[in-house]
Amino acid sequence: MKKGVVVVESPAKAKTLSSFLGNDYKVIASYGHIRDLPPKDGSVDTENHYSMKWEMSERGKKQLKEIVAELSKTDQLYLATDPDREGEAISWHILEALKEKKKLKGVNIKRVVFHEITKTAIEHAFKQTKDLDINMVDAYLARRALDYLVGFSLSPILWRKMPGARSAGRVQSVALRIIVERELEIQAFNSEEYWSIHGDFYAQNGDIFTNLTHFEGKKLEKLDIKSETEASTIKKVVEQKNYKIGKIEKKSVKKSPSAPFTTATFQQEAIRKLGLSAKNAMQIAQKLYEGIQIDGTMVGLITYMRTDSTALSADAVSESRSFVESEYGKNYLPKSPRVYKTKTKNAQEAHEAIRPTSFIRTPSKMQTFLPNSEFKVYELIWKRALASQMENAILDQVSIEVTSTDKSETKFRATGSTIGFDGFLKIYTESADEGTESEKTIGDAKKLPVLYEGEELNLKKINCNQHFTEPPARFNEASLVKKLEELGIGRPSTYATIINVLQERKYTTLNKRVFFPENMGFMTTSFLRNFFTKYVQYDFTADLEEDLDDISNGKARWEKILDRFWDEFGKHIKNASELSITKVIDVVEKDIENYVFKDLKNGKKCPVCSNGEIRLKFGKFGAFLGCSAYPECRFTQKINNNGEMENSAIPTTNEVIGIDERYKGDKVFLKKGPYGYYFEWEKTKDEKNKKKPKRVGIPKKICSNPTSLTLKDAIKFDQLPLELGEGISLHLGKFGPFIKHGNKTYKIPSDVDFFEIDLEQAKKMMT
Repeated sequence: MKKGVVVVESPAKAKTLSSFLGNDYKVIASYGHIRDLPPKDGSVDTENHYSMKWEMSERGKKQLKEIVAELSKTDQLYLATDPDREGEAISWHILEALKEKKKLKGVNIKRVVFHEITKTAIEHAFKQTKDLDINMVDAYLARRALDYLVGFSLSPILWRKMPGARSAGRVQSVALRIIVERELEIQAFNSEEYWSIHGDFYAQNGDIFTNLTHFEGKKLEKLDIKSETEASTIKKVVEQKNYKIGKIEKKSVKKSPSAPFTTATFQQEAIRKLGLSAKNAMQIAQKLYEGIQIDGTMVGLITYMRTDSTALSADAVSESRSFVESEYGKNYLPKSPRVYKTKTKNAQEAHEAIRPTSFIRTPSKMQTFLPNSEFKVYELIWKRALASQMENAILDQVSIEVTSTDKSETKFRATGSTIGFDGFLKIYTESADEGTESEKTIGDAKKLPVLYEGEELNLKKINCNQHFTEPPARFNEASLVKKLEELGIGRPSTYATIINVLQERKYTTLNKRVFFPENMGFMTTSFLRNFFTKYVQYDFTADLEEDLDDISNGKARWEKILDRFWDEFGKHIKNASELSITKVIDVVEKDIENYVFKDLKNGKKCPVCSNGEIRLKFGKFGAFLGCSAYPECRFTQKINNNGEMENSAIPTTNEVIGIDERYKGDKVFLKKGPYGYYFEWEKTKDEKNKKKPKRVGIPKKICSNPTSLTLKDAIKFDQLPLELGEGISLHLGKFGPFIKHGNKTYKIPSDVDFFEIDLEQAKKMMT
């Protein structure tokens, strides 16, 4: 008889546990949640204490059937899912499903919790079993209900009031707001010109390169020199002076190592250093946690990767300090262990920080057992954790003042630094986001020659450099994760999912590793800011996270938290349902008019009919600009996304590319519909259906950049098949363009411009 049935989430974790527990236990993977709220109205009953109607997945049914079968052979059920809210919830769902089937009679149920998958940790966990944490389950239920109530109440309103919008979410919409508001800030930014002046000097022991800091007694701020004329005037003055070394300041600065990884800081570093996405980083970490095979044995290489804690266990600290002393020497070991305290808002510190399960398993030893991506992640985690228990680095910094020998108090300054003692920098340096100072540059500044106070200098050259102030940087994945963490929005374990959803819903695009809001991202954010203001405020969303933490800690009842939320949110939903689309458009248009109309060259006057005004409109495929005189005037234009990318959700582009004199001066438009680009003649009717204007589609195989096409190209398309001469003609078939001569056809190579083919080119392709 089996000693028990053990349930975990994943097959990989099941395999590792089986290798430790042996044949006495049957380890079964649930494949995550076996049931969830179905995506339809009524799944959360707000009139009946928020009762939830769960739906079993097909995979869940299969796994539950296996659990039931194995329980018939034993009276022990061990729930060994992950040690967090989600893991607790997975175990709870399994128990509830078994209760419904009345399969728990006589079964002894134990919760098994461990933070690393090693033989020692597993054996300890099975000796220290506990009951399911109902407070954590309640926090999960509250979160799930909140997410459902927001998503399935708000999303339908978005669909009705703003066609083309995809969905709204409790955390997703706030993350989108962060990206959109940064973009609006960038677009509103006015760049200012400024100049800096640098002096290159000869010293006795080498050259010295400096920045002008004071001019004739006045300290120069960053933007004080505003033009080339001002810079040139100052240059002429300072070139006439003599200079000497003024004050020399030397100091040693201690730099402490960063704390071991939390989920959020791990994601940030994996994105910066390794170029991974947040999603990929977490997937790789999951594999390292669940275990890999080393010399025939399954071993978990890192501790649980969903954590807010920066603390290490006493055993881990002891092992790391022993390793540092033996491998690097006593100089690299602090006198006492380092203790870190998490400063993140809403941090939950039930677990350890992310660390290797054994520092003895060095990256070099593990490299042969790991694929390259997993090796790099393991190396990152190992180095960060070990460095956190190493000695400070000491930086020797030198600051030198160069002064004019007259009394004008014109001063230059040079700084330099060297690493006096590398300490933790021997193995690890932290990266930083664009626009912030990076620790990686510590000690990399130029080394200055030996200089003496009062030493005379010879001026070599004065350089003037032009600069422009720059707007704040767009968010990349790392800086967005950092911002969400700072604001206390969502949980670090959900950041990867949030980022993915924003892209899947086409609210944002990740272009060159930074986020650009799509048109509908702007529109959705504007709608929510104006009609659901409270619910996309950063503090409100963070406060909800605190409420969920209170539920986890047994300090609050989950039903009361939901009551407080729903009483007010439900009223907002009702009021928003009564909004007219016209009202929504007016508010959104005014709110973000600088973005919506930024590409109009001639104001809002319609360029086609001259009578109507360009207005924001919503169609089946999203937002676009159109003439207010519709349907008499059918002019439409896409809202250009940041001038850098095209939004595929735009219904049409309606640009007049010329006048076709063959059809009595008919205007020819280049348009884009749901199936791609096409030419349309304004008045000429289609021969097959005289009620519709003449249209000619542009296959993607023909032209990769349709917006570059001209009237000449439209006429050529309209004339197909086109006689080139001597019985040779140009055709377009369903497999692409081809040349025909008699009964023979010749395929046109993909690198040949279809629109430039003439008789001579056609002949060459036929030979």
